[in-house]
Amino acid sequence: MLRVVLSVALIALTIYCVVDAVQTEDEKVRGLPKPLWLVMILLFPLVGGVAWLIAGRPVSILDTVLGPRGGDGPPRGPLGPDDDPDFLKGL
Repeated sequence: MLRVVLSVALIALTIYCVVDAVQTEDEKVRGLPKPLWLVMILLFPLVGGVAWLIAGRPVSILDTVLGPRGGDGPPRGPLGPDDDPDFLKGL
């Protein structure tokens, strides 16, 4: 049963990555040219798919989960009331 689940997950990952790579504009693909990404995803489904999600997509899956890397984004506001100086002044 576990073999079937892993096989289906690998096939789903491969299909998702191929479709995502085909639909991505050529100028936005990072790392390698788009045809090379497609060959890599199809020849090495697990490694190629994970590599595409991390290094090939215009927005990395890691950036989506962990937030953008680097400090070039807009400054973040306070996270909670105890981090907000205006709130603390009013106490």
